[in-house]
Amino acid sequence: MQTRKLGNTDIDVSLIALGTMNYGEQNTQAEAFEQLDYAFEQGINFYDVAEVYSIPPKAETFGASETILGNWLQQRGLREQVVLATKVTGRGDRNKGIEHVRDGARLNAAQIKQAVEGSLKRLQTDRIDLYQVHWPERMTNFFGRLGYEHADEADNVSIAETLCALNDLVKDGKILHVGLSNETPWGVMEYTRVAAEFNFPRVMSIQNPYNLLNRTYEIGLAEISVREQMGLLAYSPLAFGVLTGKYLNGAKPAGARLTMYDRFARYNSPYATAATQAYSDLAKEVGLSLVELSMAFIHRQSFLSSNIIGATTMAQLKQNIATADVVLSDDTVKAINTIHHQYCNPAP
Repeated sequence: MQTRKLGNTDIDVSLIALGTMNYGEQNTQAEAFEQLDYAFEQGINFYDVAEVYSIPPKAETFGASETILGNWLQQRGLREQVVLATKVTGRGDRNKGIEHVRDGARLNAAQIKQAVEGSLKRLQTDRIDLYQVHWPERMTNFFGRLGYEHADEADNVSIAETLCALNDLVKDGKILHVGLSNETPWGVMEYTRVAAEFNFPRVMSIQNPYNLLNRTYEIGLAEISVREQMGLLAYSPLAFGVLTGKYLNGAKPAGARLTMYDRFARYNSPYATAATQAYSDLAKEVGLSLVELSMAFIHRQSFLSSNIIGATTMAQLKQNIATADVVLSDDTVKAINTIHHQYCNPAP
């Protein structure tokens, strides 16, 4: 398994990381352990979770994924051999299903420190290698929101306060590095400015969606990743399973995420479906599966640090991990870009 640096740290992370948001909801602990064991055997050393997981978020499953991952680390004795990433929940009072987190999660110092203590306990560890802000405190465009409307909100916790709290946790040794998730170019650069001004920890990674149906990361954030050494941790590389092709022709497979949950509707719009069909046809033309085409395109990007996969079955997991060895020809990349120009970012 190829590795890349996490930001400008000396930490090597596997090209493919294992995401865990299904654990405790679609996957039992036994199933999760089977996945985790296999991933580790294949050279994956990077595991990503969040305090709010399982997904979809519910009060009764809050922290379940961290608990399962912590149990695996403890039982297998592998904590020193893995890079562990988790996230503090962003502002909760405006996000459906998150209201139960600390009675409306905020990114102030008290809540961040409370969140870290909870994560450390569930993960059964004394430190978190990469601690990420799951989404911004301020109202801005993320989770597929379009049509920017500016709002100056007097009660927002400032980025300076958030970063100051994270700085205290770095000094205490409870977290090693700081990352962002679902952030905009302005947000990333504001964190960078504040870190430089106050000698706070600089951001080492940006975990945002990136796939053939959503290449918006390339507009602004990709350049920041390269110039500022803040690599992308790509999530939803298969657009919540759409880029496997299993939903084409109106199919709704039993147990599949988009069949079960309606919170990810942006991935199955008619425009996204048309783009998926075009990519599927191309994959067949070049002798690849749609999964191989989709994942290999992500892996070739210079701004990528790691690609976060998720799976509910062992067959899916094995197929995803095997794509680490797939290389696309220049002609195939040109054909991908031709389709992208026709169906530009249909599922942002």
